[in-house]
Amino acid sequence: MFPCLRRSVADRSCSTGHVEVRVRFAPSPTGFLHLGGLRTALYNYIFAKKYGGVFVLRIEDTDQSRLVPGAAESIEDMLEWAGIPPDESPRRGGPLGPYLQSQRLDLYSQTAQQLVSSGHAYYCFCSSQRLELLKKEALRSGQTPRYDNRCRHLRLDQVQERLAQGVSHVIRFRLEEDAEPFQDLVFGWNWHEVAQVEGDPVVMKADGFPTYHLANIVDDRYMRISHVLRGSEWLISTSKHLLMYRALGWQPPTFGHLPLLMNKDGSKLSKRQGDLFIQRFKKDGVLPEALLDITTNCGSGFNANRIGRRIDELISEFNPTKITTHSALLDLEKLAEFNRIHLQQRIDKKEQCRQLIEDLQAKIQQTYTELMQDSDVLQEDYIKRILHLRKGHICSLNELISPVYAYLWVCPSFSSQQVAALTTEGPHIALLVLRLIEKQGEELSVEQLNKNMKTVAKQAKSTKYREVMKLLRLALSGLQVTNRHHMISMHRLKTKRFDKFLKTHKIFIIL
Repeated sequence: MFPCLRRSVADRSCSTGHVEVRVRFAPSPTGFLHLGGLRTALYNYIFAKKYGGVFVLRIEDTDQSRLVPGAAESIEDMLEWAGIPPDESPRRGGPLGPYLQSQRLDLYSQTAQQLVSSGHAYYCFCSSQRLELLKKEALRSGQTPRYDNRCRHLRLDQVQERLAQGVSHVIRFRLEEDAEPFQDLVFGWNWHEVAQVEGDPVVMKADGFPTYHLANIVDDRYMRISHVLRGSEWLISTSKHLLMYRALGWQPPTFGHLPLLMNKDGSKLSKRQGDLFIQRFKKDGVLPEALLDITTNCGSGFNANRIGRRIDELISEFNPTKITTHSALLDLEKLAEFNRIHLQQRIDKKEQCRQLIEDLQAKIQQTYTELMQDSDVLQEDYIKRILHLRKGHICSLNELISPVYAYLWVCPSFSSQQVAALTTEGPHIALLVLRLIEKQGEELSVEQLNKNMKTVAKQAKSTKYREVMKLLRLALSGLQVTNRHHMISMHRLKTKRFDKFLKTHKIFIIL
């Protein structure tokens, strides 16, 4: 099923060959980058890097009526954030730009005129009202709407007369009934006789902008794209595009159509699902490598399938012959676990841990600026210690700035009533703990602290060890619910900070 791929990659990726592997991600800026789009970009990026090629970002902004301000810039921002930056793009430039289709209109116009001159395209003067009427009649009779190719039969003098009169028009490509089969890298041999089910497609609109069908083949030709890897929804259109390549006398690229990314219930991902935009994942504290990992883990194209792969491992383990035709079912409920694993990996790497520290410092300041009484909580060593203590337990940095962990950054608040509910010996226990801290100094350890708290409990008259620990938890964290991990964190923090909490906190003033 895949001999074409092996031959193609070998020919195109070789450094001594005359053609290099060049792939492209060509989104439309009618919205922001969606998880499905990121997956398409990722497979193109991996393919390029696997075979020593070039990854191109091309913005297809020909639908001017639907452009979303800032979307084009945001798409490139998100690719860079995800760790799959393009080699050539509107921002980075490149030898075969420009990379915005709206800046390549002359090229599309010239190509459309070439098709008209060769008889493979023609001017269409049908009004929008007539086209709408055709659509309604087809739907009424239970047929699929299609253009009836009326203007294909206009005489030359009729065309020239209407052009001279300035009648609004488009250019349509003349579909022929001899589409050739092609071998897709994923779906194998394919063939669709589009002329039997479709009317002649518009390639140049009345506003002078091309449609996707023309623009994408022109750009792929002049940007020297060797492999087109795109969603399987374009598989049926490929025969149409190949007819256009043949009409222009151009050699087409190799096509590979990726199975769609679906929700876990098999329903289609939709841009209306606002939580699937990459900007949302970033805001929620999801790491880019976790997103890349989960979108490849639920699909195919790799020699093995495991959690925790980073981009370099995805590239090394990528095997295009392993891509199946089955849709990839995405279970976002597993994303937290993917993020936990990748966060743990980042904490273990010195440089990446330093970046996490900087990110967490910014989050702390943004969240607790007005409440912080101790600037020591922003010190690098202290935050690094917390990250290592919570490693494997938290799934996101955002968890560490949630109310549950507020005690790490600000002095917790609680009432005398909460203390009284635990013991009537608050002042006595507070004094015992302070003496302990002064005696032990920097020598505190988890094991020693546990022993010492049992000693404190024995010195109390009517307060058991369990209540002593609850009182300590309340003083340090403001929390009453037992949470073993929180207490471990408090025990293992720098004793200087621990000491400062105890000596300065108002529990020892109000008790």
